[in-house]
Amino acid sequence: MEFEDRIEGGVTVVSLKGQRMDAAVAPLFKSHMVDLIQHGNKRIVLNLEAVDFMDSSGLASLMSSMKTLGGSGEIAVCCLGDKVRKLFAITRLDRGVFRIFGTTTEAVATLAEAPAAE
Repeated sequence: MEFEDRIEGGVTVVSLKGQRMDAAVAPLFKSHMVDLIQHGNKRIVLNLEAVDFMDSSGLASLMSSMKTLGGSGEIAVCCLGDKVRKLFAITRLDRGVFRIFGTTTEAVATLAEAPAAE
């Protein structure tokens, strides 16, 4: 899996460029996120538009990213396909764990307006 990173309005947008987020990809994703966070990226939007399959390893890597960030920022997700959206609902990650947005524009606008966490 490849990642495309860009900065929009002080928010880091990470677009995942692979269809699967599973055990084969999770360590690479986790490493990429740790690197971003350690370099000061505290407001992150994950564009999961290309992802049509995610397993427990993919979910664990998302949660690990949240733990690495701690309370010093936020990770939001956007552009979920039906299968991934259903997975977030079943696991209740859509209820107070991750904010989910329909578009990247909406996610960036919301996170850009949020006060900076210490």
